[in-house]
Amino acid sequence: MAALTGDGWTTSPSPAESLLVRVEEESAAAGVRRRATALAERLGFAGERLEQVRLAATEAATNLVRHARQGEMLVRIVRDDGDAVLELVSIDRGPGIADVPVSVLNGFSTRGTLGLGLGSIERLADRSGLYSLPGPGTVLYARFRPPGGPDAARPPFAGLTVPIGDEVECGDAYTARLVDGTVYAMLCDGLGHGPLAARAASAAVRAAHGTALPVSPAEMLRRIRERMTATRGGAVAVAAVEPAAGRVRFAGLGNVAGWIVGPERRQGLVSVPGIAGTNAGRIREHAYPLPPGAAVVLHSDGLTSRWSLADRPGLDFGDPLLVAATLLRDAGVRHDDRSVLAITTSGRR
Repeated sequence: MAALTGDGWTTSPSPAESLLVRVEEESAAAGVRRRATALAERLGFAGERLEQVRLAATEAATNLVRHARQGEMLVRIVRDDGDAVLELVSIDRGPGIADVPVSVLNGFSTRGTLGLGLGSIERLADRSGLYSLPGPGTVLYARFRPPGGPDAARPPFAGLTVPIGDEVECGDAYTARLVDGTVYAMLCDGLGHGPLAARAASAAVRAAHGTALPVSPAEMLRRIRERMTATRGGAVAVAAVEPAAGRVRFAGLGNVAGWIVGPERRQGLVSVPGIAGTNAGRIREHAYPLPPGAAVVLHSDGLTSRWSLADRPGLDFGDPLLVAATLLRDAGVRHDDRSVLAITTSGRR
C-alpha cells in the first residue's frame, strides 16, 4: 500500500516504509543495517551521510544484542508535513541503564567494549531521545534528515504502529496535524487485522485529510464514518488538543482509548460503543480540561489500558516519541495490531 500523505498531515508509514526487527542475536544487526540503508537511499542519503546512518543503526542494534533483553528496532520513514526523515526506534525490556548521562559519554562501557554506541548515535542523529530505568528497560530513537532537507521544527506529536505477528500490513493507522496552535489527531483500529483492516484504517485517514480545518472532532468523526461504509469498518477516535485554551475536545466510536496523561495521574476520554462504517452508535463530543504540560494519548486495543506513567520517573512529557515508545513497550502486550499516538503540550518544538 502506498504512503498515505496529506497536505500538512503526519501519518503512520506504509508497510513499504516501516519494518520492525527483533534484535536478539548478532546476525540481526546486519538486517537492521540493510533495512536502514535501503530506506535512507530512498530518501537520497549517500556518501558520508549514508555511512553515518549505517553506523548508528549498527550501534543501536549491537547495543540491544549485547546489553538488553527482548530487543526490537523499528526502522521507518516518517513524513512530517511534506518533509521526510529516517527514524530508528530501539526498544528493550531490561535491564535498563542506571545512569543515562554517563552512559552516553564516549568511552563508558559496562562490558569492557569501546563504549562508543550511545554517544555516537546522539552525535550522528539530527534529533535523538533516550529514556531508561533499571528494570523496565530502555527506549531510544534517532532521526536523520535527508541531505539538503530543511531543519523543520519537530511537531508536538508522534505515533507508532506495529502489525500483529508476521503480518505485513497493520490494521491500525493514525494521522495528526497542527493548525493555529491546535493539534487535530485521529487514530483508527480497523476491524480485525491484515489487508482488509488496513484498507478500513486507510479510508479513515483519507477522510480526515479531506476534512477542512478547523472542525469539531464530532464532525470529523461523522465524515470518517461515512467514508468507511465501503469497508469492514473499525473503531475511531478524534481529538482536538488546544494547549492555549487548556482544553481537549474528543469524539470516539468504539474501543480506541483516549487519555489525558500527566506525571502523577491520567484521565480517560469517553467513547461511545459502535463500529464506524457499520452499526455506528450516536456520535458524542466531550470537552476536558488540559493541565499544563500534560500529554494526550490515543491507542488501539492492541495496548492494554492497565498502564501508568506515574511510575516512570524522569520521562520527558515534552517528547512525544519517547512517550509513545514507552507505552508501546509497557502496554503493548496483547496479540493484536498495536498503535499509539502521543500529543504533547510542552517541551521542544
